[in-house]
Amino acid sequence: FGIATDENFVITTTNRKEITEDNFSELVQDGVTLYLLQSVDQTLLSATKERIDFLPHYDTLVKSGMYEYYASEGQNPLPFALAELIDNSLSATCQNTGIRSIQIKLLFDDSQGKPAVAVIDNGRGMTSKQLNNWAVYRLSKFTRQGDFESDHSGYVRPLPVPRSLNSDISYFGVGGKQAVFFVGQSARV
Repeated sequence: FGIATDENFVITTTNRKEITEDNFSELVQDGVTLYLLQSVDQTLLSATKERIDFLPHYDTLVKSGMYEYYASEGQNPLPFALAELIDNSLSATCQNTGIRSIQIKLLFDDSQGKPAVAVIDNGRGMTSKQLNNWAVYRLSKFTRQGDFESDHSGYVRPLPVPRSLNSDISYFGVGGKQAVFFVGQSARV
């Protein structure tokens, strides 16, 4: 790896949990991707790619993007869909020690491929398991247990804070999938 003997480094999971002697057997399992970094909060110079294979739930394919946004009582449903995606970014950045960065980009340049909506954040990322869990229809991020474990230990509504953004929109495990399939036909997470 080219690490000097006097250089410090950490090994983390893709969601930036540091691997230690105490948590090694819990965090390092078959197929998990690890980062070798100078610090846990080191900025990655480019996006990383990891292939995830999963069998989606029938409702994810058939119902995502339909009812909740069509039933928005005469209002333009696009802001509701974007709010779900921004909420996912708020959740991903809630433990950042520095600045939380969330960007929304509308890409319409035909030379770059199909038009796209991109919501980009500097959050901690997801493990392969969490990425698979994201794709499970009606699996709340607050109640995942066992095979569907999450980083949340049960939902507690945050105290109201003026001019503060918390991740308190998505609760039932459908919003992100419905949002991406309302806006388009595919998702890259």
